[in-house]
Amino acid sequence: MPEPIFQPLPDKPDHPGLERAMLTRWEEEETFAKLREQNRGGPSFSFMDGPMTANNPAGVHHGHGRTLKDVFHRYQALRGHELRYQNGFDSQGLWVEVEVEKELGLNSKREIEEYGLAAFARKCRERVARFAEIQTEQFRRLGQWMDWDNDYFTFADTNIEYIWGFLQEVHARGWLYKGHRATQWCPRCGTSLSKHEQAGEENYEELEHPSLFVRFPLRGRAGESLVVWTTTPWTLPANVAAAVKPDAEYGRNDAGEWVATERYPEEHFGEKVRGSDLVGLEYEGPFDHFPAQEGVVHRVIPWDEVSLDEGTGIVHIAPGAGAEDFELSRVHDLPVLAPIDESGRMLPGYGGLEGKTTEEVVDPVIESLRERDLLVEATSIVHRYPVCWRCRTPLVFRVVDDWFISADEIRQPMLEGNATVEWTPPQYKKRMDDWLRNMGDWNISRRRYFGLPLPFYECDCGQLNVIGSRAELEERAVSGLEQLEELHRPWIDAVRIRCESCDAEVERIPEVGDAWLDAGIVHFSTLGWHNPEWIPGGYATGASVGLSGADLPDHAYWEKWFPADWVSEMREQIRLWFYSQCFMAITLAGEQPYKRVLTYEKVYDENGREMHKSWGNAIELDDALERMGADVMRWLYCSQPPSQPLRFGYGMAEEVKRRFLTFWNSVKFLVDYANVQGFRPAWSELGPADLSAPLDRWLAERTHAFVVAAETGYAGYETVAVMREFEAYVDDLSNWYIRRSRRRFWGDDEAALRTLWYALVQSLRVLAPILPFVTDHLWRTLVPDGPESVHLAGWPEVAEPDRTLLGEIAAVRRVVELGRQARSTSGIKLRQPLRRLVVEGADVDGHLEEVADELRVKDVELGAVEAVELRVKANLPVLGPKLGKELGTVRQALAAGEFEELPGGRFRVVGRELEPEEVLVERGGREGWAVASGDGVTVALDLGLDDELLLEGEAYELIHRVNSLRKDEGFELTDRIVLTVSEAQRELVGRHGDWIAREVLATEIRVSGDELKLEKS
Repeated sequence: MPEPIFQPLPDKPDHPGLERAMLTRWEEEETFAKLREQNRGGPSFSFMDGPMTANNPAGVHHGHGRTLKDVFHRYQALRGHELRYQNGFDSQGLWVEVEVEKELGLNSKREIEEYGLAAFARKCRERVARFAEIQTEQFRRLGQWMDWDNDYFTFADTNIEYIWGFLQEVHARGWLYKGHRATQWCPRCGTSLSKHEQAGEENYEELEHPSLFVRFPLRGRAGESLVVWTTTPWTLPANVAAAVKPDAEYGRNDAGEWVATERYPEEHFGEKVRGSDLVGLEYEGPFDHFPAQEGVVHRVIPWDEVSLDEGTGIVHIAPGAGAEDFELSRVHDLPVLAPIDESGRMLPGYGGLEGKTTEEVVDPVIESLRERDLLVEATSIVHRYPVCWRCRTPLVFRVVDDWFISADEIRQPMLEGNATVEWTPPQYKKRMDDWLRNMGDWNISRRRYFGLPLPFYECDCGQLNVIGSRAELEERAVSGLEQLEELHRPWIDAVRIRCESCDAEVERIPEVGDAWLDAGIVHFSTLGWHNPEWIPGGYATGASVGLSGADLPDHAYWEKWFPADWVSEMREQIRLWFYSQCFMAITLAGEQPYKRVLTYEKVYDENGREMHKSWGNAIELDDALERMGADVMRWLYCSQPPSQPLRFGYGMAEEVKRRFLTFWNSVKFLVDYANVQGFRPAWSELGPADLSAPLDRWLAERTHAFVVAAETGYAGYETVAVMREFEAYVDDLSNWYIRRSRRRFWGDDEAALRTLWYALVQSLRVLAPILPFVTDHLWRTLVPDGPESVHLAGWPEVAEPDRTLLGEIAAVRRVVELGRQARSTSGIKLRQPLRRLVVEGADVDGHLEEVADELRVKDVELGAVEAVELRVKANLPVLGPKLGKELGTVRQALAAGEFEELPGGRFRVVGRELEPEEVLVERGGREGWAVASGDGVTVALDLGLDDELLLEGEAYELIHRVNSLRKDEGFELTDRIVLTVSEAQRELVGRHGDWIAREVLATEIRVSGDELKLEKS
């Protein structure tokens, strides 16, 4: 046997082992660096990476997004595009702080301050550095190619400076203001939270809270009281008003309690009035004896938004503990009592409740109300309640001073910008529009520590000084610069400046900024917007020193790479990163920062449930990589539509391995037979040289069709389309071309070998972006003299496929598929030849021999199938609403067979024409026939068997059994054998011995005894 040119393949791939070996080869051969150099100077494709927070190991949901980013990077690289490949790490803010607090065992802001802000900041940086390295290794293992040594970190001084410039710009436009309002507040984190941080469904949980119905005695109306309902007992000591719906009806029951009559339809009411008639009445507050309540006059106010779906129809109003309540205080000039501090504890002025948390006051409040006969009922309720997006603590409302950017002037430009963006899936474009139309002003301030220091210096003279850069800070500073090691607290807090209005010394406000400012600015900070000259290592400043070598480019570079051609993140980022980068880019550049968006849903387990460690269904990324392999994971990520939650699990992974094995076996088939035949293809001669065989011409055209379809899928950012095309192509390749060509491979047909080699090589190039490891492994097996990696081979350029030929073979395959269905219903094996097949509705005139061979029939006829019983029923969900009362008449006529079959799957019944989707069609075979139909095609198999057919069927069974034994007993493909069969098969050997010998590579067939034996010849 000639020296094999192809490295033999095992029966199945060891994905994790293969991938580890390929990672080593890529590193040793510097494959990624060669790709970048190869594409340098090519047309640019700009991508901006949404930064991932480096505070924990990555999970399988992160693997989803990273895979999609890598797939389209690799595809664009195959097309010859130059890319930046810059990875981003979100590296400051609550994400990091909360994890460091857990690590250090700290439980409050007071404990952080006692620990020391400088030490805390360094611990935050250490955590980011540690997990940035861990995540980098995880994503390398996943196969993602990025410029890992030049990542951007959002805590870099450069990034912070660019945000300062943005804030100075919005201040100059008059959009920046300090607002006094009620805001969602996390008592554990001790800070307010913005609307876009908290808007997602994931930030609500089903929680159990007290449910209290409380009396508010009316002044001057003895024995009468209002009854209100609350699930937040801690807010009752801050009550100042009660709200009613003006046009609703209210009634006084026999106990003298006023409630909305609609809420109590069975109640007897001695008096009924409109809500407007109750407005202005005064009542005794539930905790008037507390010092904080001194001077408060409690009264009834009107509010159109009072709900009659729950409670009593009378709402307790505490402006210091609720956003809507606070707005009502402005309308009705109500006093505002703020009952809790930043840690959620009751302030002085609230008697024995002082110092207690909002949970700890529940029992004392209930007991006090009960003692004073103000408690109507105390139970509990389970309801959806907001929790902190970072630490999951239930939120409260506090009235505080926060810094905001007004959205009024930028809302319309942002909507106009979004109109220019192409979204995948397209329905998410409307979600972005909806968010922009309804977004409030941007709350940018947080009362925390390791975050963007807001460059605001408030002076007693009323001047707000906003610093726009470190250079400006150094120019205006009067003290503290000598210790400023980076632009973070506590070092920045020590820098004082001179007020530009009155020349007084001013210190910075203590707040830090919203983390989405950090991520939103990266289109400017990483690309060198307005930077006059390129600065090597100029991005890696401040806390980023030593973690990255990223340069700060010049403005010309920004002009080349802005806006991004494409960005991609999860759907929840619509209100987060997509929003913040849009807000900042339109403010600074007047232009949308991205042209196309791919967004996707969450990752669930394989049963469609969210993953939770407590449920035992969570999968760690590292475990999945080692048990499944990266390619299998990437297949799962890419084969499901992004508009639906992605299912992920080990059972699904095994199914992927099984499906991929068909392609692997196709390559192995070529390798085995090519080595036997001494086939030596050359990369320089890529292409099917001899297409005289119709099947070879079809495979070449089918391969071209796959390339074109995959190109459309990649260009549309639809990996699911690429994978769907791939699986259909592999089915055609394996179950049609290879199976129908087996005898040619046995017979040293170089045209078949070359055509199959061409098809496999081209398909590897197409699939390489999605399955980068195994495709490169197989590439190096099949193309030893070509580019050393499939990722350096470029995208295959092919001619427009012959759609006519492809349509013909598709019709043939459809007929064969229906023929197999008919055989299946009959119980007759495919190895048993039959006499006749009748085909109706398919033009396969030039391929009758192929159909006969595939279905093992002696004769194929084209014409009407008369061996059919046709039954037609109404598709009730479709026809019912359409026909109404006439449906019964139509059903009766169909059941009686009183209909006419029309072309295209339509039917005429009682004067109506019914479309294919409006009927259910069943075709059954008459006695002695098996029938199958679909898509307007019907086939009928004659099931009659005679002695000649039965003997031929026995020959096929023997061939199948012998070839299975050859494999089981370890015979090589080329081994010739001596076959011994039983005396019972003497007639079989006499009639079909030569044919059987050819099929099993037997040099001799002996008839002896009653056992089947194989010996090497």
